[in-house]
Amino acid sequence: MSDSTTRPKALIVISSARLLPLSEPEGDKIPTGFFLVELAAVMAKFEKTHDFVLATPDGKLPQLDINGLALNFQAAGGLGMATARVTLQTEVKHLSPQELRDKNPELLKRRNDELALAHRLLGRIPVSEPLPKTDEEAISIRDQVVADFDALPEREYLSIAQLIARHRDPADAFSLADIDFVHMPGGHAPMVDFHDNPEMGELLNTLREENVPVSLICHAPIALTSAKYRVDADGKTTTSTDHAYKAAHITTVPKYGEKMMLATQYPKIPGKRTRLTYYVDVALEEAGYDVSLTLNPSAVKTVWDEKYALLTGNGPQSVDEQADRLVGVLRDKAGAARS
Repeated sequence: MSDSTTRPKALIVISSARLLPLSEPEGDKIPTGFFLVELAAVMAKFEKTHDFVLATPDGKLPQLDINGLALNFQAAGGLGMATARVTLQTEVKHLSPQELRDKNPELLKRRNDELALAHRLLGRIPVSEPLPKTDEEAISIRDQVVADFDALPEREYLSIAQLIARHRDPADAFSLADIDFVHMPGGHAPMVDFHDNPEMGELLNTLREENVPVSLICHAPIALTSAKYRVDADGKTTTSTDHAYKAAHITTVPKYGEKMMLATQYPKIPGKRTRLTYYVDVALEEAGYDVSLTLNPSAVKTVWDEKYALLTGNGPQSVDEQADRLVGVLRDKAGAARS
């Protein structure tokens, strides 16, 4: 967090999960982390105006998912076309990693810009190990990405428990009421430590009480399955289905899109049927949320539920629109406060 006391603060909560359990092959786990593109676009919008408070559920460093650095994921709203183009260039034309970069300069620039932002704002963090089906171009830059992050000083990442304790402490200058907004990026990692997490539930409910807008993208909306929990100052956990986000209108990554990834893309374990322990959209529907999905998994979709001050997006393709909508949300909130 910056030493500035005049700029507004934004809370960034990132999963610190390093391994994603699978239901098939039974007992297997694969390296995971957060997707930089789903974080950097938002931080870039607010870097000049806000100071960032960094947090993870347990206060440990988040892990960057190397798979999210594949060039096609840098295309935002053009994800579908970029994926088709890069697939053609690699699997049909057999371009080398350098040739692929040369053919996609706009995607390369965005990735380089976002890595530079991560160096400035996130500090030294680990990078996930590649998987058998990790994009070859992303693998080709991994050693340099690791070296660049290893050369950085380590930043402080608060745990959710620390955030809540500091908010409750009248002697502490920190208050969640002073947070302008919260953003939580996806990647598969949130499926591990955002899901069914009492401390996450207490954080979300406190943010709702303070009318702080919450932005969740891709797999991060799974955090809302935790909203049924409250944790009091003595550590006692209670559960209620009648919580502050009950029946909110949201979007997320769809089950059929996830199954496509599991069949053909980086999570796939070659030669074996690969399945997750659950699907985010199904879990959210079962938790009582109004989940809207797109027929095309790569189509852009964001949902702003004004009643709950909740902004959700369905994947990396939506991050630019989500960042722009978040700017509008804060502008409208400031206008309402003035009036």
